[in-house]
Amino acid sequence: MTRSLPHVRHRCRSSPVTHLHIRHRCRNSPVTASMLPPMTHLVDDSDMDDELLMAMASTPWPSPPCRRHAIVEELAGFGARVHTCSRNAAELEDSRRRWEEKGMRVTVSVCDVSVRAEREKLMETVKETFDGKLDILVNNAGQLFVKAAAECTADEYSHLMATNLESFFHLSQLARPLLLNASVAGGGSIVNMSSIGGTISYAGAAIYNVTKGAINQLTRSLATEWAPDKIRVNGVAPGFVTTDMIKDTTTDQLEDEHSKTPMRRSGKPMEIASAVSFLCLPASSFITGQVISVDGGRTISA
Repeated sequence: MTRSLPHVRHRCRSSPVTHLHIRHRCRNSPVTASMLPPMTHLVDDSDMDDELLMAMASTPWPSPPCRRHAIVEELAGFGARVHTCSRNAAELEDSRRRWEEKGMRVTVSVCDVSVRAEREKLMETVKETFDGKLDILVNNAGQLFVKAAAECTADEYSHLMATNLESFFHLSQLARPLLLNASVAGGGSIVNMSSIGGTISYAGAAIYNVTKGAINQLTRSLATEWAPDKIRVNGVAPGFVTTDMIKDTTTDQLEDEHSKTPMRRSGKPMEIASAVSFLCLPASSFITGQVISVDGGRTISA
């Protein structure tokens, strides 16, 4: 199945990393950082029986409202202490201040996850900040690149692979020793942000589709290999979501995509963030190796 994507080149989500601690909260009544006692690792008043939950997520940076912001705020709303990164220092600091004003305990680093040395530096910061422990890694970096396959250059191919795929693999490698020290009884958890582009083919986005298909297989492979170490690995595959990544989509293109989606609309960033947070929590403790499509039914529609 093929479908043409809008002419969007290099639409990026940026590159944050989130580290978090959570302790049980009722889904309808999140506990904010300001409500919790001071401690090195933030815990939230949820249903983890006093176990600490920590997570880290890497993401590219769209302007708000965006998927990255939604994920940070969803996790922070569970009482998480979050560390996130982006390539854009000014936007990152603006976001940090907004989160601080909301009472969310979010720290930040400037990092381009397409660069190996910066990923290593980032993980050293996370290791130092959180005393060598990590409960969750959310790999959310991604770049949408639309160009005819015959016209793609070697540099474009390499850059997209480094951003969309290599960063996931390398950050998972770097996080593994910290995840082995996870504070929760069920062990550590990795959530990889994929796309329905890894399942269905969009014409004009061959390299992007390849990276997302590879993320799905990486998710299954790591889940199989690391399950004995009590590390769960899952993925979330969004359909069309109202972020900057589709801002150049024409009305006709969007209507065409909606016509193929049983729910007849695009998703919202918070709907993706909710799926991510579910896979981070003890409620999903027996789920691993799964890639959950959050697409309004797009991938099951004839």
